[in-house]
Amino acid sequence: MPPWEEFRRFMPVTNRFAFLDHAAVAPLPEPAAAAFTEYAHDLRDRGIAANRRWTERIAEVRRLAAQLLNAQPGEIAFIKNTSEGINFVAEGFPWRSGDNVVIAAEEYPSNQYPWMNQEHRGVECRRVPSRGNRILVDDIRDAIDSRTRLVSLSFVEFASGFRNDLVTIGSLCRERGVFFFVDAIQGLGVFPLDVQRCPVDFLAADSHKWLLGPEGIGLFWIRSDLIDYLHPISLGWNSVVNPLQFSHIDFRLKPTADRWEGGAPNVAGIHAFGASLTLLLQFGIPAVETRVLELTDELCHRAARAGFTIFSSRLPAEKSGIVSLETAGRDPAELVRRCRAASVIVNHRAGRLRLSPHAYNTVEDLERFLAVVA
Repeated sequence: MPPWEEFRRFMPVTNRFAFLDHAAVAPLPEPAAAAFTEYAHDLRDRGIAANRRWTERIAEVRRLAAQLLNAQPGEIAFIKNTSEGINFVAEGFPWRSGDNVVIAAEEYPSNQYPWMNQEHRGVECRRVPSRGNRILVDDIRDAIDSRTRLVSLSFVEFASGFRNDLVTIGSLCRERGVFFFVDAIQGLGVFPLDVQRCPVDFLAADSHKWLLGPEGIGLFWIRSDLIDYLHPISLGWNSVVNPLQFSHIDFRLKPTADRWEGGAPNVAGIHAFGASLTLLLQFGIPAVETRVLELTDELCHRAARAGFTIFSSRLPAEKSGIVSLETAGRDPAELVRRCRAASVIVNHRAGRLRLSPHAYNTVEDLERFLAVVA
């Protein structure tokens, strides 16, 4: 059996849908869905008596998340969403009045508003416009000056599918003494990201897209030598070195990234996220990348023959799992509704159709889409 047919067996959504919208909210693999049930039954039957088991499971999933990034477990904090991770940096960074942060003008709102919110501290938010379907490194470079403290970009842009060159931009930031934050939600799970080799300082990603996890859980990564650089926000009982000594106040923060996990953890979400991570790591992220790019290349070829214009950059270093299609005067929202009625799940962003197949999808799924919109 080819490996992707085996992967497909873990995805019950395929029994009904041609699901081509992983850039939105992905369906859960069967092991992740089963993890919710397992935790619920254990909590039902044992309550706090099950606590030790789940504490150990949280540590295990933290190691899996670190493996995904080639990071250290102490550099990983679990977050409820990408926005929370971005705000850890935006609110905790030691800004000075007159500083600026550089972002892309077409970024997802979660990677704009937290930086714009620093205006009250005298921090300018510089929004670099795209050139058509691309963000040029030269434009990022031109926006950086002596008061730039941080650049924040997405791994993959949510509407266009443009994949930013993290190594080149990160290297540029290091040369200029600028920090680099990556919103990795649209790339992590499809493209390898080795934080030992890629010059990134902070990273956040929800699990509910390409990582095939549930909503309400994600990961925040911070370079270990920067943990004390950020002022921590959202502190609680679980932020300190002796979190279970409730009657003894000892305000010494954990030396690791989980100081940002202030309160009770989302154990069910972490357990399910771990099941999805295990599945992806079993097949291997490089292999997932190859498969997703094969499918999107095939999609672009067939969609062009069907009369669509491919908006997304398909240059080898810039293409991603997101394909944005211009619809030649047809209403993309209506095409999405038509597809949903035919059990084909796609989406629209920025006035264009957006498709985002994962590694378990098939050419037949693409054909179902094209048959509906032909």
